[in-house]
Amino acid sequence: MSFNDDVYDVVRLIPHGRVTAYGAIAKYLGDARASRRIGWALNSSFAVTPVVPAHRVVNRNGMLSGAMHFPPETPMADMLENEGVKVKDGQVVDFDRVFWDPMTEL
Repeated sequence: MSFNDDVYDVVRLIPHGRVTAYGAIAKYLGDARASRRIGWALNSSFAVTPVVPAHRVVNRNGMLSGAMHFPPETPMADMLENEGVKVKDGQVVDFDRVFWDPMTEL
């Protein structure tokens, strides 16, 4: 199994209406410095089956730093809002409340 597959497996476990951070996934996978690799993997996930809910991964401050990589017809903020996650000015509102930490949840 590849690094990208490991990332996708973790991201698929993020519950509807919750978000996690690139760094939280990196730490869970055993390389806390791999946040950028997580982002690169998610940038390659749009055509992967089964679906990878990459919209649920934000930066450590709750900012939608990967939003520019989403197709215009499915904006990241809209996808999160459709799941009940409030977004204002490109940042998750109440980030601490909706944050899902794979280190404690899995």
